[in-house]
Amino acid sequence: MRIGMLTGGGDCPGLNAVIRAVVRKGIMHYGDEFVGFLEGWRGVIDDKTMPLDLQTTSGILHRGGTILRSSRTNVKKIEGGFERCLEVIAKHKLDALIAMGGDDTQSISVELAKRGVNCIGVPKTIDNDLSGTDVCFGFDTAVTIATEAVDRLHSTTEAHSRVQVVEVMGRDAGWIAVTVGIAGGADVTLVPELPIDIDDVVRLLRARWESGKRFALVVVAEGAKFPEQKEQISVGTKLDAFGHVRLSGIGQVLAEEIEKRTGYETRSVNLGHTQRGGTPTAYDRMLASRYGIAAIDLAHAGKFGRLVVLKGTQISDIPLADAIARTRTVGEDLFAVVRSLQPKP
Repeated sequence: MRIGMLTGGGDCPGLNAVIRAVVRKGIMHYGDEFVGFLEGWRGVIDDKTMPLDLQTTSGILHRGGTILRSSRTNVKKIEGGFERCLEVIAKHKLDALIAMGGDDTQSISVELAKRGVNCIGVPKTIDNDLSGTDVCFGFDTAVTIATEAVDRLHSTTEAHSRVQVVEVMGRDAGWIAVTVGIAGGADVTLVPELPIDIDDVVRLLRARWESGKRFALVVVAEGAKFPEQKEQISVGTKLDAFGHVRLSGIGQVLAEEIEKRTGYETRSVNLGHTQRGGTPTAYDRMLASRYGIAAIDLAHAGKFGRLVVLKGTQISDIPLADAIARTRTVGEDLFAVVRSLQPKP
């Protein structure tokens, strides 16, 4: 088979491991040929490619980012975009197209599948919020990096008797914030699923001070909001191709409000893109490799229009349309864990 591959949306650790696994099994077990499209769907529109073979994918397992590069190109908003994609796919005589990305990227896969393209999806979102899969690769690396940052902030925060607010990624789901909050021993954890109760935040911080611990750590997801907020806090108003603003700033706003209400010196830090940069953890390399192998196997089984997923410890697959139907949010079970580690109201 001749198979195309691309990575769309934000990068995350493990993308290169997927690419490597697909290519290695495809060539060594099936005799496949591969075409790599550069910069996501933009590479399909512009016919920008690179060869993917055993040589070009050698030594990339431990590398972060993606050798195919990425972009947030929305084919739906480009006049004649889908027609152009079909032309390029036909030009390269592709039998299948494997797209690595989240709901925005896979929404284009769904539309191309309706137009006869043999699409297969691999779930990729650092927020871990793609429906149908228990874990997306890159998430483990992100929470490991963020937890290490929180560990480091403990000592400097204690030395200055401060409150430290740590802003982490999480637009519509608080998977990173909850995991880092629990693993890093945060005193307060705030997520997009629940409005920020500033009175409860103040209560928890004062309880911390009264216990004799005159410092505290607060972890907040970038998409968290106060009840009175209509929109999430962002940098400017510019939207990306899929209609998303660039979120940032809730940490600073929260820090200012905490200091005003408590009198405790409060600082904020936004971990930003450090969470998804650098080498992937062993877990993410393993999971990404399993996803890549499953994707190429789906192609040869003729199971198109599917997304490879992890259910428990087993790799499976679901319809692409089901994966983008809703956002996978944090459940009450984990919120209960957070509350169990805090003083009772």
